[in-house]
Amino acid sequence: MESTRLFDPATYADGVPYELIAEMRSQASIHWVEEPAVMGWSEGPGYWAVLSHESVKRVLREPTLFSSHMGATQIRDPGTADMLSFVQRMMLNQDPPEHTRLRRLLTKSFTPRAISKLEVSIRSRAMEIVDRIVNQGSADFSSEIAAELPLMTLAEIMGVPEQDRMLLFDWSNRVIGYQDSEYSSSDQFDPATGTEMARKARSIRDNIGRDVNGQMPDPRSREGLADMYFYAGELAEYRRRHPGEDVVSTLLATADEEGAITTAEFETMFFLFAVAGNETLRNGIPGGMLALLENPGQLQKLLSEPHLLPSAIEEMLRFAPPVIHFRRTATDNVELDGVNIRAGEKVVVYHAAANRDPKIFNDPDNFDIERSPNEHLTFGAGPHFCLGAHLARSQMIAIFEQVLTRLPGIALNGKPEYLVSNFQNGLKHLPIIWRT
Repeated sequence: MESTRLFDPATYADGVPYELIAEMRSQASIHWVEEPAVMGWSEGPGYWAVLSHESVKRVLREPTLFSSHMGATQIRDPGTADMLSFVQRMMLNQDPPEHTRLRRLLTKSFTPRAISKLEVSIRSRAMEIVDRIVNQGSADFSSEIAAELPLMTLAEIMGVPEQDRMLLFDWSNRVIGYQDSEYSSSDQFDPATGTEMARKARSIRDNIGRDVNGQMPDPRSREGLADMYFYAGELAEYRRRHPGEDVVSTLLATADEEGAITTAEFETMFFLFAVAGNETLRNGIPGGMLALLENPGQLQKLLSEPHLLPSAIEEMLRFAPPVIHFRRTATDNVELDGVNIRAGEKVVVYHAAANRDPKIFNDPDNFDIERSPNEHLTFGAGPHFCLGAHLARSQMIAIFEQVLTRLPGIALNGKPEYLVSNFQNGLKHLPIIWRT
């Protein structure tokens, strides 16, 4: 069945299949998609793929009908009941009111002072990143430019010592690239340079059991990321004893009528920061760069009219969203755009499809840095609207200001290489060249 290609991670080895999505949406806004056994995954029960802007937005805004908690937010069902119970504790996989409490505590921790301090650091670090490569004449944009800024920003937010930040890189790779041989074995952290708690975490990784193919356990399980959860618990205790001005120190000291955040709650929130906060932006920045490089007329317009950068950032986010989809589960029988969905069925909203819905966006496959209005759904909608949207935009503006003004004649220097994933629209490698 043609729609099965939408599910198969191998389909995405050359990028999001926008032609397939457009063809499917022209037939119907909602399709039933089978989940055959692929790439080591067992067969699944299938799901409803939601491809229109209007219906995606409705699903995201109605958590009572479309739950993040019932089956969590990935297409594949967790392998066991214990795994489901574990991931359900994460804020990403909760519904109001449980989700509301954790989000409120986290929002209160992003104080105006903390955000102002972060924005100063973001601009400074973007400059430092380009300083290091400006005289090279060529680079891998994904690994040498785009990866470091979100990593350093997250380390500051979370109070992670700078020498431990490559742990964040490895953890996010292992989770997002579980089906990608390069990412699933990511091991960039050097224990010799890390803190004691980082070295202990690294030793725990060495003792995680592997299957007959050398594959580590599913990173959606506690066992699969035992090293990360150990580190998160140690960091929480350290920051309670030695609070800093970072967001995490504030979060751990913040309480409401239900009390302060627990270490267990913090551990799952740490996962959200380390993976979602890192990987999405790390993919969003190269996606935006590639859109500019493949549309040289728009690149030249931006170079000649730099005041268009904020608008260009929004178009990058629409045109190349880092997250392809999110799952919900129907809590009751419901009709959605003429389709009868039964209670318990998976409902998967495709941000990549909503962002190119011709009913909302004129000439949606055209990259236009002056597009207005631009009602993309890259940051979601409803109660799970991305909490880090403002900081994501700030980081994209900071790095593109540096790249576009200091790397003259920037151009592609080879073929981009995509992450094999049906969830993250990732560019593992983006070779570029410029004049020195």
